[in-house]
Amino acid sequence: MATFADDTATLSSDPDPVRATEKLQHHSNLLQNRLEQWRIKVNPTKSSQVTFTTRRDIFPPVNLHNTHIPVKKEVKYLGLHLDEKLTWKTQIKAKRCQLERKLKNMSWLINIRSQLSLDSKLTVYKTILRPIWTYGIELWGYSKPSNTKILQTFQSKVLRMISSAPRHVSNPNLHNNFEIPYVTEVIRINTNKYKNRSTVHSNQLIRTLFNPSVDGLLKRLWPEDLAQ
Repeated sequence: MATFADDTATLSSDPDPVRATEKLQHHSNLLQNRLEQWRIKVNPTKSSQVTFTTRRDIFPPVNLHNTHIPVKKEVKYLGLHLDEKLTWKTQIKAKRCQLERKLKNMSWLINIRSQLSLDSKLTVYKTILRPIWTYGIELWGYSKPSNTKILQTFQSKVLRMISSAPRHVSNPNLHNNFEIPYVTEVIRINTNKYKNRSTVHSNQLIRTLFNPSVDGLLKRLWPEDLAQ
């Protein structure tokens, strides 16, 4: 069980999806007994059941108080959108939409008509806009380049807005002149920082997060591949 504030997740892992579901159901039964003991009412329909797998099988539902917990293909937990295949595409698209809304509200502050200095505009981007998409970067950073490009396109757009650069000025020149790293570089830097903190953590489970434990059957990157 993973609990943070009022967000709680029950996790189960097994090569056999049926056994994994049976474990979840067993824990759900224990939880139901505890809820009844303490007279706590829970609405099962406000919870979600997600199976993280590349299989296309249909997995058994989990019940709480004789009610099916809704089965979904993605769920939002601690501000991260987790899809069933962990491609992070939903997460990145959600962040792009959030960034566009934020930029629309504050464009008057950093566009060509703004009286702010160039350094101040860059500071606005670094302190307000960039933290929006860097949240959870140690996890979603291994997403496909086609997904991370969505955020890179936004960053290039903002730098061009800030500088009022003409079309003949390339994006690499904008990044170099403003000393703004590309999204891929930010991913690498943050992942290495997280790895350095994790390897000396007092919790043994956290210390082993970056140990290679996944076979190479799937042609995809994993979080530990980013820490290089």
